[in-house]
Amino acid sequence: MEARLAAAAEAHRERQTAAARHRELLRLIEDAEARALELSKAHDREARDVVRLETVTLTRVIAALRGTRHDAIAREQAEADAAAYRLARARADVDALRRELDVVGARLAALQDAPGRYAAVLDEKERALAETGDPRARRLLEIAEARGVAEAETKEIREAQRAAEAASAALLQLKRLLDSAAGWSTYDTFFGGGVISSAIKHDRLDEAATAAALADQRIAALNAELADVAGGGTAATLAIDGMTRFLDVWFDNIFTDLAVRDRIKQAQARVEHCDQQVAQIGQQLNGRLAQTQARLGQLAAEREQALTTR
Repeated sequence: MEARLAAAAEAHRERQTAAARHRELLRLIEDAEARALELSKAHDREARDVVRLETVTLTRVIAALRGTRHDAIAREQAEADAAAYRLARARADVDALRRELDVVGARLAALQDAPGRYAAVLDEKERALAETGDPRARRLLEIAEARGVAEAETKEIREAQRAAEAASAALLQLKRLLDSAAGWSTYDTFFGGGVISSAIKHDRLDEAATAAALADQRIAALNAELADVAGGGTAATLAIDGMTRFLDVWFDNIFTDLAVRDRIKQAQARVEHCDQQVAQIGQQLNGRLAQTQARLGQLAAEREQALTTR
C-alpha cells in the first residue's frame, strides 16, 4: 500500500504542476496573441504608407516636389520591414507557446485519473487505519466531519451566489428600463413631447413594472438562500407599487408629467439602493466562500499528512 500511495502521490503532484503550467500558458498565449494583433495593425499601417508613396497620391506628389520621395519611400519601407519582423517574431512566440501547450495538454490527459487514484489509495489507507485501531483514526474521523460541514457550507454559499447573480441581472434590466423611461419623461416634461413620446414612456413604465416584479422575486429567492448561510443577512425588496399610468397620452400637462417624472426618480433611487445591497452581499459571499475553501484546503492537507506519514 505504501508503494502505491507514493506512486499515486507523485502522479497527483505532477498533474497539479501540469495544470498550473497549462493555465499559465493559456494566459501567456492570450497576451501574445493580443500583441501580435497590435503588431499586425501596425504593419498594415506601415505598408499603406509605402503604397501611398509608390502610387500617384497627393503624398507622392508633395514628396516628389520636395525632392524627398525616394528618401521617404526608403524610410517607410524600412519601417514596414521592421514592423514585419516584429510581427513575425510575435507570431513565432505564439506558435512556440501553442506547441508547449499541446505537450502539457497531452500530459494532463495522460494524468487525468491521477487525482481519483490518489484519493482512492488515501481512502483505502484511512479504512485500514480505522480497522487496526491506529491512533490517527480518531483524528481522521474528526477531519471527515469537519470536511462534511465545510462542503455543505460551500454548497449553500454557491447557491446563494447564483441567486445574487440572478437578482443583480434583474435589477440591471430594471435600471435600464427606468433610465429609458426617465429620458422620455424629461422630453415630455420640458420639451413638449406628444402622443408618441408619451406612449413610449408608458411602454417603458409597463415593462419596468414587470421587471420590478421579477427583480423582487429574485431578491426573495436570494433571501431564501441566504437563510441557509450563517450570518448571510437579507436583501431589501424593491416595494415599487405599480407605477400609475396617468393617462397623459391624451391629457398631457405639466403637473401630470412632473408627477410621473418624480415617481421614476424615486424608483431609480430605490433600485440603486437594492443593487448596491445585493452587490455588497455578493462580495460578502465571495469572502465567505474563500474562507470555507481555505478551511477545506487545510483539512485536506492535514488528512493527507496523517495518511502519508508512517
